[in-house]
Amino acid sequence: MSKSETTDKTQKKEQIQRYIMRKVFTAVNANHITAFMPGTVGRIFVKKGDKVKKGETIIILECMKMDNELQAPFDAKIKSINVKTGENVVKDAVLMELE
Repeated sequence: MSKSETTDKTQKKEQIQRYIMRKVFTAVNANHITAFMPGTVGRIFVKKGDKVKKGETIIILECMKMDNELQAPFDAKIKSINVKTGENVVKDAVLMELE
C-alpha cells in the first residue's frame, strides 16, 4: 500500500468521523428566549404571568463585559422564568418561556 493510499483512507475516516460527530439540527422554538452566547444574567425586568409587548426589554445578559438587552419577539405572556439574577448560563440555555 502506497503512502498516498494510506493518506486517502485516513482522510476518509476523518470525514466519516466528523459526519458522525456533527451537531444535530434542532428546530428553533419561537416561544423560548435563549442565551445567544455564554454569560451572566444581569437583570430580569419581568415576572411570571406578566404581559409584554413586542420589542420590550425583558432580560439583560452580560457577555464579555457588555450588557445585551433581550427583547420580546412578539406580544406575549411570560410562562416561566428559568434563571435568576447573577446566574451563569451556557449558550442556547432557555432563559424564559413565552405563551
